[in-house]
Amino acid sequence: MVGSGAAGTTLLEDTDVMHAHQVSLGFGATTIMRDISVGFPKGTITALIGPSGSGKTTFLRALNRMNDKVRDFWHHGQISLYDDEIYHASMDPLVLRRRVGMVFQRPNPFPMSILDNIVSGVRAHRMAKRSELRDIAETRLAEVGLWSHVADRLHDSPFRLSGGQQQMLCLARALAVEPEVLLLDEPTSSLDPRSTEAVEELVRRLTPGLTVIIVTHDLHQARRLSDNTIFFYEGCMIETAPTSQLFTRPERPETARYIGGEVDPTGRP
Repeated sequence: MVGSGAAGTTLLEDTDVMHAHQVSLGFGATTIMRDISVGFPKGTITALIGPSGSGKTTFLRALNRMNDKVRDFWHHGQISLYDDEIYHASMDPLVLRRRVGMVFQRPNPFPMSILDNIVSGVRAHRMAKRSELRDIAETRLAEVGLWSHVADRLHDSPFRLSGGQQQMLCLARALAVEPEVLLLDEPTSSLDPRSTEAVEELVRRLTPGLTVIIVTHDLHQARRLSDNTIFFYEGCMIETAPTSQLFTRPERPETARYIGGEVDPTGRP
């Protein structure tokens, strides 16, 4: 896990699935993040932490071009998935979002059946025959622990599921297209403790077969779940390190104050 902060830039590792090089992001005249260089090693979980407004979600969404349709969005620098520059004109955003999936803060099932939700991406990318779709749905629903709850109601609306089950459904939908990287934007912030535990257990099982990048305001979650942690503050990447090191021996005083509770995670003074 390597990156650049105030101390300078470090060369990126060959094992990185994704990396950002001197990336700045903003909307119109507003700069959200400045000069970010960091890599994400294959098969690891990386937590992005920092107060609200520090740029975590904007950066996360930039990793699969989810900001593209936001008015006045701009970026400088390069973000690569292996050797593919994701903002290059030859990169199809739909193909990118199959390779780099995303699950949002609140569950967002599509207004279609449970079965159709799971295989919607598989259909769109023509990844399987129609006769294979039910088996794919069963495999992915079983993977997230939902199959026993929905096996006899695949054609029901997903909105009849609990909030935790809906989030698991969204995870199953993201996994069905076999992404290489999974982006999670505070995926448990609206869930109860039992559902949160289930999501975290699933994320652990997904690695090292999948690379996971998660935004979280829950420092306990970052500490127990991630291999590496990046601390953002006021649009800058302050520090990045293996999680155990960053939480026990932070190098920067800003990091120490944040993980010590001296900085409000909501960004309020």
